[in-house]
Amino acid sequence: MARKSLVGVVADELLDRIIAGDFPPGSSVPGELELSAKHEVSRMTVREAMKTLEAQRILSVERGRGTFVNPLNRWASLEAVLRAASEGQNEASASVQLIELRRMLETGACELAATRISDADIQALFGYVGAMRTAHEVNDLAAFVEADLAFHDLILRASENVFVAVLFEPLHRVLEKRRAETSAVPTIQEHAIGHHQNIAEALESRNPAKAREAMDSHMQQTLDDLKTLVLGTP
Repeated sequence: MARKSLVGVVADELLDRIIAGDFPPGSSVPGELELSAKHEVSRMTVREAMKTLEAQRILSVERGRGTFVNPLNRWASLEAVLRAASEGQNEASASVQLIELRRMLETGACELAATRISDADIQALFGYVGAMRTAHEVNDLAAFVEADLAFHDLILRASENVFVAVLFEPLHRVLEKRRAETSAVPTIQEHAIGHHQNIAEALESRNPAKAREAMDSHMQQTLDDLKTLVLGTP
């Protein structure tokens, strides 16, 4: 693997500070002189690093005023947004928005999969539900999360839409972390097992509307559980 350039290193370090909350949205970042001293690099390197973050719409330059941090919803880099979701301060908001995204994509994928999924994949889905149930009984969180992720990954692949798989691949690391957080609650595991069983049965029926409804119901339950059992919000 090629070494990251010095410009890339400085850009990453500055992004880390933005994500950590040192420079919240709307705030100005220090000037080139201060940043070059802190990172022990030339002002030219700092300038190029800032241009990198500006190109990703993480920073915006206002002539005569300075350089400011944009709100997360204006960022144009998926990698940066995922880093913010994984490491940032606003965990609750990121968790809710991730479920909202999953709901938009996975309900449609499940609907498509209903008429495209193979018999072997249907049996694999029921196998994953069984693995989730066993993991729940023996309190094996890692095994539960692994089976949960595999269940959803299989449905995404079974949709046979290449764009869905491409969109979800970068999300996998964040999804794994969020699943581990929410699935640590036994009640959430119980709800998830029931909904996964319903989804597998809906897909087995080859009924697209039923499959979509089953996945949507699961996403709503997941959102409700996150808010009430994890975040403690209404």
